[in-house]
Amino acid sequence: MVSILGIDPGSRCTGYGIIHDGIKGPVLVAYGTIRTDSDDFPTRLKQIYDGIYQVAREHRPTEMAIEQVFMSKNADSALKLGQARGAAICAAMNAGLPVHEYAARQVKQALVGKGSAEKSQVQHMVRFLLGVNEVLPGDASDALGIAMCHIHHRQTHLRMAQAGMVRQ
Repeated sequence: MVSILGIDPGSRCTGYGIIHDGIKGPVLVAYGTIRTDSDDFPTRLKQIYDGIYQVAREHRPTEMAIEQVFMSKNADSALKLGQARGAAICAAMNAGLPVHEYAARQVKQALVGKGSAEKSQVQHMVRFLLGVNEVLPGDASDALGIAMCHIHHRQTHLRMAQAGMVRQ
């Protein structure tokens, strides 16, 4: 069974979510956040790395999906986000996971049907598609959305390959 670890990277709070790609649809396995507690930026990167690595070792996902860096008006914030992504990607690679990257617009398109969807619409669809009644933490919900986006893209690619439209 395919199991996807979705990551919503952040230098202060990194969301994660794990979903099995089940026969009857996506199945929620786990979700949470990795909160860094240091003012020292390299220490925060290590905490992100350690947290993602621990989640990967505990739940044994087969693949990881992560949000791409978007261009921010604040260059310093964009650089820190990129470094947080790097720490998460390194942890996944060390855990033996292939890594897939998606732009925020791709995630919104896959879940809501339009790339300009509001964050609240994405969070609603994550809860609806996974059959979750409680409100999910924002970063964890975003991570689950990224995992679901990957499942969608993966299924589409497999269908196209079966139809002989692409190489596997």
